[in-house]
Amino acid sequence: MSRSILLQLARDSIVEVFQAQRNINKLALIEEHSLLTQKISTKINLYIDNKLRGSSHSQLPHRTLIEDIIFNAKKSAFEDTNFPPISTSEYLSCEVEILLDTPDGIISEKDSPILEDN
Repeated sequence: MSRSILLQLARDSIVEVFQAQRNINKLALIEEHSLLTQKISTKINLYIDNKLRGSSHSQLPHRTLIEDIIFNAKKSAFEDTNFPPISTSEYLSCEVEILLDTPDGIISEKDSPILEDN
């Protein structure tokens, strides 16, 4: 099953920190998905075994959707003061949830861990 562009963007943002390099081609993504230029506040939650492992959100929509997802994904993984920074193994087994605060209400989507326990 393929991941949505928003969930993939959140995951790619976290991977950028692990790899210590920028890999996200923002211009290409914006060209393909113009919605990413809209100012929408987001909340990113990370879960391991259905338990919250990190979270970050924007109160007001002051960044573009692409920038807000990148910012909150990195912050939820590495700067949530309630948890230590996420490790690579935790990242591989975490679920990522994105909540968008739109004028029509909250839109939520969540993906599965990259590595599933069997």
